[in-house]
Amino acid sequence: MQSTEDTNELIARLNGETAKIEWHQLQKHYATGSVVAVDKGFDLIKVAIALNQDDTEKVKQWLAEGKVSDVSNQQAQTWYDQNSLVWALVLPPFVLVQEVKAS
Repeated sequence: MQSTEDTNELIARLNGETAKIEWHQLQKHYATGSVVAVDKGFDLIKVAIALNQDDTEKVKQWLAEGKVSDVSNQQAQTWYDQNSLVWALVLPPFVLVQEVKAS
């Protein structure tokens, strides 16, 4: 288990690597099945930390609750048609995406 200091460093690093990106730029990742959707009301960084720490129990729980999921074909098509802006975070082999909240 990571120390609080290590976790804080990881949070800072992940926050720095998170960026808004147009969906069209993520097509090759979507095509390979490596894009994971995070519900827009949920913490993208929390999901990244759980994946980084291999916390399968948390991830399974979030999958069951629908907080984390594969991007559906319908969602991908909607994002493609609108070339939506999404938050993205690359955490190999995954690319986590989250809809940008409307302001």
